[in-house]
Order: sequence, then C-alpha cells, then structure tokens
Amino acid sequence: MILDKGGEILNNRRQKEKKVELLKEELSQAKIIIMTDFRGLTVAQMNKLRRSLQSEGIKYKVVKNTLTRIAATELGLEAINDYMEGPVAVAYGYDDPVTPVKLLVNFAKENEQLSLKGGLLEKQVLDEQGLRQLSQLPTREVLLAKTLGCFQAPLSGMLSVLQGNLRGLVYTLQAIKNKQDNAE
Repeated sequence: MILDKGGEILNNRRQKEKKVELLKEELSQAKIIIMTDFRGLTVAQMNKLRRSLQSEGIKYKVVKNTLTRIAATELGLEAINDYMEGPVAVAYGYDDPVTPVKLLVNFAKENEQLSLKGGLLEKQVLDEQGLRQLSQLPTREVLLAKTLGCFQAPLSGMLSVLQGNLRGLVYTLQAIKNKQDNAE
C-alpha cells in the first residue's frame, strides 16, 4: 500500500505513474546512469555495495524494467532500453561521472557476480567496455589538480625570472656601494 502526500491510498495504476515520475526525475538529473546485473550477490554483498556507493553520493537501486523503459522513452533516452533485460539495478551519479564507474568496476573485480550491462553518460550510450574505459580516467578532483598545476607552472617560472632580475639588481647596487666605499 502506497500513500500520497495527502495520505490517500494510491491504486495500482496511480502507484506506477508515481514510480515512473520518480524514475524520470532520477534519470533526468543524473550525469551518469549505470545498469548492472546483480544476480548471485548476497544480501550482505548488496548492502556493502550500496553503502560504498551511498558514501560517495551515488544512488543505487533495483528497478522495474517496464517502468524504467517507460520513463526513459518519455525522456528520449530509449537507448538504455537495450540494457533493461533480466534483473537490473541502476546506479545514478549526480556529480563526478567517473567515481560511480570506478566503484562498480572495483566491486565487480572482487565480486564476480556483479556485471556491468551498460550506461548513459550525459545522453551518450556506453557499453560495458566503454564503462571500463571510463573507469580508467582520473577522478574530477585529480583532473582539477592537474589543471591547476598547469596554470601554476608558468606563473612560478615567471616569478623565478622576476626574482632573478631583482636579485641581479640588488647585487649590482651592492657592488656599486662597495666600490664607492673602497674609493673613499
């Protein structure tokens, strides 16, 4: 039994419409959507996976294929319908698209029962191989640090050159002063 915000009991059709709306919201807000097959995972393994993903702000849940297909079609994301076969759990990444893939790939290495089916990275379809390649990229934080380093290198080089010129000027003035002191 599902109640709406007003406490009214929703009938089966209304429940499904609400679920489709919720799925549409999740699908449209996510930067990356990853479909997985979780057959063979124990409840403990599934809970461990959920906790590790949740700690990074990633939502992971088992979905109904039919309702997900309806939501995806209404959003123009029909491409993911090919991956909605059999038991499917979906990971939604809202910030960094690389982190969810890295976590799932690493978990799948330790737990062979979990398999990546495919995904959607900002409306671009990725198969399992594409997801694995994406997992090889550095995280957002690492990329930002490298970019910052690229900006800092020329600035620190310019600072060294300017300091060298100032140092040379100080040495020249010191030499002139010493020469004047010796001349007196």
